[in-house]
Amino acid sequence: MDTKLDPSRDDLPLMANTSHMLVKHYVLDLDVNFESQTIEGTIVLFFEDGNQVKKQTSSTKEICQLESNEACTFRTPEPCHIPATNARTDSSKLGYNDFAICDKGEKDTFDKDGNHDNQEQASGISSSEYCCDTRNHGREDFLLVLDCCDLSVLKVEEVDVAAVPGIEKFTRSSKLSVISEELRNEVVGELVTLPADRWREQLDYYARCGQAPGCGELFFDTDTWSLQIRKPGALTASEFPHAIRIWYKTKPEGRSVAWTSDQSGRPCVYTVGSPINNRALFPCQEPPVAMSTWQATVRAAASFVVLMSGENSAKPAQLREGCSSWHYYVTMPMPAATLTIAVGCWTEIKLEKDLVTERPFSSSEATFRCAGVCGHVEYPCRFQNASATAQEVIPHRVFAPMCLRDVCQETLLPLIPPCLSAAHSVLGTHPFSRLDILIVPANFSSLGMASPHIIFLSQSTLTGMNHLCGTRLCHEIAHAWFGLAIGARDWTEEWLSEGFATHLEDVFWTKAQQLSPHEAQEQQELRACLRWRRLQDELRNSPEEMQVLRPSKEKTGQVSDSGASVVKHGLNPEKIFMQVHYLKGYFLLRFLAKRLGSETYFSFLRKFVHTFHGQLILSQDFLQMLLESIPEEKRQDLSVENIFRDWLESSGMPKPLQSERQAGAECGLARQVSAEVTKWIRVNRRPRKRRRREKSEVFEKVQRLWPPGWNLSVSPESPVSLMRSCTPIPLERFPPAPVFHSQLELPRTLDKRALFLCVCCLPLQGFIPAFHSSFRLSDAIPAPSRPAGLASRASLGAEDFEAPNSAEPPEDIPPPGAGCRGPPPVVRARGEAQARPGAQARGEVPSGGPGHGRVPVWGADGERGCPAAAAGPQVLRAGQGADG
Repeated sequence: MDTKLDPSRDDLPLMANTSHMLVKHYVLDLDVNFESQTIEGTIVLFFEDGNQVKKQTSSTKEICQLESNEACTFRTPEPCHIPATNARTDSSKLGYNDFAICDKGEKDTFDKDGNHDNQEQASGISSSEYCCDTRNHGREDFLLVLDCCDLSVLKVEEVDVAAVPGIEKFTRSSKLSVISEELRNEVVGELVTLPADRWREQLDYYARCGQAPGCGELFFDTDTWSLQIRKPGALTASEFPHAIRIWYKTKPEGRSVAWTSDQSGRPCVYTVGSPINNRALFPCQEPPVAMSTWQATVRAAASFVVLMSGENSAKPAQLREGCSSWHYYVTMPMPAATLTIAVGCWTEIKLEKDLVTERPFSSSEATFRCAGVCGHVEYPCRFQNASATAQEVIPHRVFAPMCLRDVCQETLLPLIPPCLSAAHSVLGTHPFSRLDILIVPANFSSLGMASPHIIFLSQSTLTGMNHLCGTRLCHEIAHAWFGLAIGARDWTEEWLSEGFATHLEDVFWTKAQQLSPHEAQEQQELRACLRWRRLQDELRNSPEEMQVLRPSKEKTGQVSDSGASVVKHGLNPEKIFMQVHYLKGYFLLRFLAKRLGSETYFSFLRKFVHTFHGQLILSQDFLQMLLESIPEEKRQDLSVENIFRDWLESSGMPKPLQSERQAGAECGLARQVSAEVTKWIRVNRRPRKRRRREKSEVFEKVQRLWPPGWNLSVSPESPVSLMRSCTPIPLERFPPAPVFHSQLELPRTLDKRALFLCVCCLPLQGFIPAFHSSFRLSDAIPAPSRPAGLASRASLGAEDFEAPNSAEPPEDIPPPGAGCRGPPPVVRARGEAQARPGAQARGEVPSGGPGHGRVPVWGADGERGCPAAAAGPQVLRAGQGADG
């Protein structure tokens, strides 16, 4: 890079020299090993010359001036004998051959960074010899730099693409009599520029070239953030091999993948995305400008399912007993950071009866007319195909551990078709031909993550109502357009992805719910109010320098001469928890939509998507095109410069947003929520002392609450009678500390309301019944569920009263034991000692002693503190002592 990286800063370095060479295609051939927690294999990279081919007089100085002052020492790996083998069945229709790991043939040594080390040759090429090679007359060899960390690089070699049968069609000569570096590079150059309608042939030859033999090992070295490769005598990028193969292995501690267990306890691994993206999964060019395609063959045990960013719904191919192979490919160029892989014991979740049936879109059916129509490089573009344009719901699958099948069927699956259809109605053509949705393990640090053809969702989105799941699903679907099909050229401008997705999730979700325009506006206003408060909290509790959406200002999008750059604050651990770029971006787009009018704004947005899909943009690209769509009379003070100043390049709350929130009135739905919150705050602040009501008033409510079919008569002068079906059951007059007479029989169906009356209402007569130690009300009462909603305390009934978790009983029902001459009932806390099974038969008395009853206690989780007995008589008799 042009300047030395400061290791004390939190910027993420992008080291690849993309100005000289650009990766156009990756061919990955990988094995997943859960025992060692590694992914190992090969990756073949196909290059074309970059836009700026210059002398490499400064390349080495840039790379050597990294975070440490260590000298750049280039090593060549020990000759590694790769035995040819045909023992494995082809992993795909493209005819992949097996590969051998270097250390299987002979013993190799590795340095502290995990690189293949040759003690005899490693020290033979020092940085001084490299910088001034006499064979090159003082000129430097070209240095290829790839982004790489947490990888053990074993070997780097040039691929002999000229050895592939039939490859001569990509050269000017009919026969390849003399093989040279120039000829090999010519073959690769023709291959990477094939027209879009020959994409199948292109993928086939990529696969064949990926299996071609090597024709010479290359010197390589690694440091903290990069892999550097050179070929002696290759002075420029055009002379450097355009197809290279790298043998490597990930490390268990690598930060690009997470090795964990799913919700069923079975092992799995998946890519975690930011902050370092995929450089710990495979050596690559991380800068977004290096847009490439890829194809991958991944082998794992037969019990595992491999999901990956790919246009095809891959099916496993049986290789040998206990081993399967999965093949995926992508024909739309995208940054390597967007590639995603997940391997685990996932189960495809399906509805018992499909609600939506869509004919899958096949790329072979398309008549592509990209040239002169779309602004991107040529590829099989769905925007130029009539059947793809009309496809409202693309084919989709849902994967999750088996233990989450029911909740996925109930919550997630019904939401996908309406959300996809809503997105299509707003933005038009789906950029991707299919979609997989995976419920990732519990250690996933976000609610969701979108990648080409696959979405990760947290299991947290499946809880409660479908609102959280629906909004998060809409957010990730929106990333298909903003973040993937249209990407930011500078990763510091995250608002171009997250701001758009946050704004569009509300629009998609209201359409998916089929709300009326008024209801949709009310819901969106309420969510805007909540986000406003969240943004205020965020700005009060975050560093000012991290509140800026365009931190590089006028230097945004600029890179060094080699193409290297940094992502400001890309490694700051606080950044992954911040939502400033979500919220400020959301409010900026909301502000612009109001200024234009909703219909005009979304009409422009569809036009913008059609113009810039498949490309990278900066903030000014969007703003300039938007302002051109606004009539002069509506622009007022709107300009790119003013928006940069007020919204993107300043910290704190944007001034236009402050003015809007101060002047605007809350919507009706927001006022309702505010009134409800205010009411409950007032209720909670009420004094605890209550006015005692007359006994007659309380008794009237007691009669209303008594179970249907039962009658209650209470008077100070007469005995208490319980009547059912007009059959009275007389009780003896209660003594000061009474126990129920043995004639009283309480059926097992006695509910919580009856319990409430027994414990809380009988004290009105100046006494309280104390159940004998052998009587357990928990045996007679089914476990209740906690109330689904909240009610005013003045309207609480017996079914809403819970002891002891409730702060106080309803105001018109006195607390248990009020005015009682005898001991109050014992309320047992959770975890308190209980009688052991069979205690009654052995004559044991539970804690609390004779004369003290047990009242079920409902905890915060809705379970009773005194669980019901496993078995018991259908009719329980009060008054039976420990002796039976």
